[in-house]
Amino acid sequence: MWQIIKNEWRSWFRNRALLGTSITFVMILLTTIFLGKEQTYEQSHRFQTAKDHMRTQWVENDEMHPHGAAHYGTYVFKPANLLSSLDEGVSSVTGNVLRVEGHVQNEIVYSEASQMQAISKFGKLKSSLLLQFIVPLLLIFLAYQTINTEKQSGRLKLLLLQGASPAKIIMAKTLATTFYGIGLLALTISAYAVFNLHSLDSDILLRTSLLFVSYSLYYFILIGLTTFLSARWQNTNLALTTMLGAWIIWTVFLPNILMSSAEQWHPLPSRKDFKTAMKEDRSKGIDGHSPRDERKKELERETLEKYGVDSLSQLEIDFGGIVMQADEEYGNMVWDRHFGNLQSILSEQKQTYQLGGILNPFISLQNLSMGFTGSDNLHHQEFLFQVEAYRRVFIKTLNDEHAFGKKKPEDDYLKVGADFYRSIKDFEYEPVKIFAVFSSYVFDVAMLILWGLLSMVFLLFGTKKIQAL
Repeated sequence: MWQIIKNEWRSWFRNRALLGTSITFVMILLTTIFLGKEQTYEQSHRFQTAKDHMRTQWVENDEMHPHGAAHYGTYVFKPANLLSSLDEGVSSVTGNVLRVEGHVQNEIVYSEASQMQAISKFGKLKSSLLLQFIVPLLLIFLAYQTINTEKQSGRLKLLLLQGASPAKIIMAKTLATTFYGIGLLALTISAYAVFNLHSLDSDILLRTSLLFVSYSLYYFILIGLTTFLSARWQNTNLALTTMLGAWIIWTVFLPNILMSSAEQWHPLPSRKDFKTAMKEDRSKGIDGHSPRDERKKELERETLEKYGVDSLSQLEIDFGGIVMQADEEYGNMVWDRHFGNLQSILSEQKQTYQLGGILNPFISLQNLSMGFTGSDNLHHQEFLFQVEAYRRVFIKTLNDEHAFGKKKPEDDYLKVGADFYRSIKDFEYEPVKIFAVFSSYVFDVAMLILWGLLSMVFLLFGTKKIQAL
């Protein structure tokens, strides 16, 4: 078997067309990785500059009322994803800037796609575009050619007459082509590691390792099915046409059909309906219970009773701050309810889409590629939740100062200086570790493994009676 693999590789090295194509692919892959790395670092630099600027403005605030500072707020910038140079996933369309302020949870804005002058259906040239679409196409043609050449030259018939095992011949052809695809993949990952050597850590290394295994398994599936059909069928051209048709259906039609179906089966509310429902629940109360006026009256009664006074004027604290924080906490309940519902719908859509991996290994690969590079919607939602958790602490600190802070006798109202604003920590994003989200991709991993085993079964047991002519 290993001798067949060596002979196959020798013939490829002698093939100038294939050698030239391989060099061209390598150059393109290296270029995309380098440009992706430069773009990521440029984006990181811009965001860090903007973050430092906003922090400087915040800590250098003039003396002002805490509630005014809550309206003034600050901005949070989504960190650039280091692995996006391999697969940017949804990162280019989800937004990068989020305003943090009181009374409202803002939407994330300024997506990279919205800032682009030219919009392409396929997006920018990224390594994932080459690794998911172009390289597999090359491998399909290469796998087909390894069998077709043997049939046309008569060598396959000669090998069979000499007693060579059909399964071993086809498996050797499959492995030879698979090693070629893995070589391109290994070069891509190695180049990425070299370009980002100073930024690598254990989590990134683990993610890239899982990414490498996922793509390798997908390549083996495509190559295995191509060599099986080419060997099993008398007409190798028909085998190639069938495999190309399957590839087109897998990569173009099925993902779009399944995603559209998932959105129809588990529809998200429109932005208008969502905002209207949030606004009504906050003012009228969740499900119409406990409107804002009633909540304020109840809070006033509880506060007077707590401090043992008869009127708000007798309080030594600022009741306005208590009201603001109570309103924030109720708003947090509304946010948790509505965004929790969105999360449930998005989770149902994701699970429905993942089921497509039963019929289409490309869907599983696509999910794993985005998941392992941290550029899928799951990682984006985690960023939003971290920002919201920060916003709640941020606003509560301001409201507590509003309620319990002591104003100077010469001032008409409470004024807080820069020392207080400096004590409020800036937002720091905690990157999601792969172990924390890996369970969400177990099904995709299982589907790729299942497809790999299925290809192995075809190669070992389905080629016992291959057609040599």
